[in-house]
Amino acid sequence: MKRARATFLLVAMSLAGWASAQAPAPTAQAQAQAQAPSVAPAGQGGIQGQNIFDVKPDASSDPNYSKQTNGERAKVQPGNNAPMWRQVGAGLTGFSSLPKSEAPEAGNLIQPFVQYPGSRLTNAGEAWRQVRNNWLIPYGGSLLIIVALAIGIFYFSKGMIKNHAPDTGRKIERFTPFERAAHWSNAIAFVILAVSGIVMAFGKFFLLPIMGASLFGWLTYALKNMHNFAGPLFAVSLVIVFLTFLRDNWPQKGDLTWLRKGGGLVSGSEPASYRFNAGEKVVFWGGVFFLGLVVVSSGFVLDKLLPGLVYERSTMQIAHMVHAVATVLMMAMFIGHIYLGTIGMQGAYQGMKTGYVDETWAREHHEYWYDDVKAGKIPAQRSATAVSGQTLQA
Repeated sequence: MKRARATFLLVAMSLAGWASAQAPAPTAQAQAQAQAPSVAPAGQGGIQGQNIFDVKPDASSDPNYSKQTNGERAKVQPGNNAPMWRQVGAGLTGFSSLPKSEAPEAGNLIQPFVQYPGSRLTNAGEAWRQVRNNWLIPYGGSLLIIVALAIGIFYFSKGMIKNHAPDTGRKIERFTPFERAAHWSNAIAFVILAVSGIVMAFGKFFLLPIMGASLFGWLTYALKNMHNFAGPLFAVSLVIVFLTFLRDNWPQKGDLTWLRKGGGLVSGSEPASYRFNAGEKVVFWGGVFFLGLVVVSSGFVLDKLLPGLVYERSTMQIAHMVHAVATVLMMAMFIGHIYLGTIGMQGAYQGMKTGYVDETWAREHHEYWYDDVKAGKIPAQRSATAVSGQTLQA
């Protein structure tokens, strides 16, 4: 049986070769038809192979294919909106029913290309995102963590800065009720802004995994509104604080010595100073005045409170980047101020809570100021009435 089958195949192959040799040579038309893709007749199944790079839509045969409008493209290729998106990507402004006075960028979906510091040359929205995600968030968060860790290490290694001599029981009024009210109003507003800002900027990294998306969304929504309302209060109280304490924050004798010795934090012996030492003056001029001016100005832009300003996306993006940098620096500076004013130094918190400090505290931390009080240049009691139970320095 196998031998018969092999004999049959040899005969069939011989006949096929003979028929091919006797057939006439194919014409050029026949060769073209053979190279053309075959299409299965109607009613017959099967998929014919074809090189995708050899297939072109009928519309692309038009020499003006790349210049077609969206309407022209839709006639030959329904659903192909490439012309529209090409114009959108180029920054073409479309049509909108919103008035320009309320929406100056109405109809303009994609911003033009810019290069913000730290971003690539790309459209402004993407450039802002790169600055925020690649610089502001990681480096800003790292700075706050580093400052907090440094303070924690200092506290657990050195402990609270305590008075060397025992308290005398005689008090000096350091802050009047008005000064304390101005300070606490500003401090409360700052804490609200700082906590809400930290949660909105960094909360998704340490709160979202714990709270879940729903609860975290409600929390950030509430904090955002608190942030917007506390901002103007912070601005007004900041101006009052600046004007209230300006007189005692001008450079004076001993400031350079205080800075050179680092305030005596390492040696344990604080250099003499007047009512406010050089460190407090750095916080006043650097944090309250300069950074406060930048933070408040950029915050007013973000809240759209400055009249006459055109609030475009680029304006808000730049204001946000400036606001973020200034607020992180302000928080880093004020963290040290809060530490020394609470658990970092014995008697400092009582001075802002009650307005009075002990004579020993005044002599050891602000010796020049204490000398002026002893000499009668500054009254030991500056407000109209003394707090009951306080024994004033004579």
